[in-house]
Amino acid sequence: MAESDDQVALPPSLELLWGRRDVGRRGPKPGLDVDSIVAAAVDIANAEGLAAVSMARVAKAVGFTTMSLYRHVTNKDELLQLMWNASADGVMEFELEGDTWRSRLLSWAMAQREAITRNIWIVQMPMATPPLAPNSLRWMEVGLEALDGTGLDDGDKMRILGLISSHALIDARMAYDAQQAKGGGADQVDYTAILREVVEEERFPQLHRVAWSGAADEPEPGGDPFAEYRFDLEVMLDGIETLVERSR
Repeated sequence: MAESDDQVALPPSLELLWGRRDVGRRGPKPGLDVDSIVAAAVDIANAEGLAAVSMARVAKAVGFTTMSLYRHVTNKDELLQLMWNASADGVMEFELEGDTWRSRLLSWAMAQREAITRNIWIVQMPMATPPLAPNSLRWMEVGLEALDGTGLDDGDKMRILGLISSHALIDARMAYDAQQAKGGGADQVDYTAILREVVEEERFPQLHRVAWSGAADEPEPGGDPFAEYRFDLEVMLDGIETLVERSR
């Protein structure tokens, strides 16, 4: 498909992210810029949750009026897009680890999961559109680089990256919800204890074995917080490896 010289009109938030909008067109006050606004919003989201982020709340954090923020950022939706892009800050310096596509893709997936943990508010973000911010696309570029040489077609590569990214968000969301339940004083459920109480061996022979084998026990405190995620990744990688072999 030939590349077109026609410039596609971007949504307002992407115009700002891709440098196609003059931030100073409405006379911003000295001492305030987009980076400081976004940094303050991210700090608030990490400390208090995404719901705590508002234009007024961020304005107070940076010491300016709410109207001053609007000279830089059009609305909260645009601010959220800027925050999403900032969450992948450092991706330009990220380097894949390993000598095989499998080890490189594993390092990419783990880095993504760890980045979500550092910016846990991401799990509360709406995911209505594919990632199109500069850092997000750079992250996809690195993921495609990890799969380079596998022989997979580009469509399958994109599906694989989407699968891993979706699972990273799901895993992080489950961990976040569990942590919130503990911190919020909700009644704690001992999953294994309840299983042992209700699963009769005659009616649920498989679950009964699991319940009493210790396989469903909570992990030991201080263990690898990403152990389950690593297991999931290895299963995914096994499937991807089969796909790679089939393509050859």
